[in-house]
Amino acid sequence: MRVQFILSDYVGRKLAQAVYDKLEDGTFAGKIPPCTGVIGFGVSLSECEDELRSMLEDWILLELKLGHSLPIIDNIDLNKEPNLEPMDTI
Repeated sequence: MRVQFILSDYVGRKLAQAVYDKLEDGTFAGKIPPCTGVIGFGVSLSECEDELRSMLEDWILLELKLGHSLPIIDNIDLNKEPNLEPMDTI
């Protein structure tokens, strides 16, 4: 049985949709088109990817807090209400 890490899987799949550009000054910019406002910059591509991951994580948390719908990707729907177990089962 495969263990699922839904949030990690979601972030990873969104990052796979990222588009990167090398800027005139040699630095990098990245964005994820379906995620409005998620953009990252870095001196290296790796630094840009790290910044983009951080921005994406913040964007997801903010969108959920504000009650906005997140895009569904590969059947990962973070908009669903969690199925919580009663505390007395612990």
